[in-house]
Amino acid sequence: MGEPEHVRSTYNDIHNIIRGTSDKIASEFKPDMFIAIGGGGFFPARVLRTFLKNPSTKTNIPIQAIGLSLYESLPGTTVEQLNGEVVRTQWLGPDPGKRLLGRRALIVDEVDDTRKTLQYALNELQKDVEAELQLLPESERDSKRTKFAVFVVHNKLKPKLGKLPPNIPYFAGAEVEDVWLDYPWEVIDIEEHDRLAKEDKERKNITVDEH
Repeated sequence: MGEPEHVRSTYNDIHNIIRGTSDKIASEFKPDMFIAIGGGGFFPARVLRTFLKNPSTKTNIPIQAIGLSLYESLPGTTVEQLNGEVVRTQWLGPDPGKRLLGRRALIVDEVDDTRKTLQYALNELQKDVEAELQLLPESERDSKRTKFAVFVVHNKLKPKLGKLPPNIPYFAGAEVEDVWLDYPWEVIDIEEHDRLAKEDKERKNITVDEH
């Protein structure tokens, strides 16, 4: 097999993709908390906060951070291994359920590839909420149960190994083929990255014009 096709996104590309999806998120979910999956979800979450405000207070939406990595990508790691696949490297603190109760929390990542990480994040956050709900009177639990949704900048059009429940709102900024995505926060030479991204766009435009 040859080298997979690389698709390079600039900071401006990511910003504009998020801007194009923010109205839909605001109208259909109205989050009051972002949970960014590190490290790819940090920049998208911060850009989302530019376009989305707390629907009740009109103030900035807080960003919480969790760290998850596929275990196979971290050989020799000493952090906690969970489910034999996903490693938790950072979480919400000693009482995560308390932070989440009653919230409308949008889980943010840069790409939905295999969906394993998104599935794991959602499942674990829901467990934290359910554990906290058990401490409340039964009559209060439904009103305090956290509502979750998912946003990714790119969704790869490929069979998924993980699953998300159908009742979880899902937002993707852009749908892409199963290509290698190069994000600007991963590169050392940002000028070279932007130059190559521009060349890629010009090459595609020429190809479209020829057809």
